[in-house]
Amino acid sequence: MPYKDRLNGWLVVRLLTKMQWVVVGRFRRHSDAEGHLQALRRLMPDAQLVIVFDCDVDETRSQHLAISKAK
Repeated sequence: MPYKDRLNGWLVVRLLTKMQWVVVGRFRRHSDAEGHLQALRRLMPDAQLVIVFDCDVDETRSQHLAISKAK
């Protein structure tokens, strides 16, 4: 994985039912993720959105792809 891809460690995720989640966006800075989260909360007030730090980028991407393929 290129170094550039490993720099975006902050994720905005949408929590779904049954302990599932979907990555909405990846950000390099926590403040960028917070700004995006505030905008999303105004657009989707009923959605459960949180910011998380992704310390294992490879594993998260493989989980995200598995969730996407399952739909």
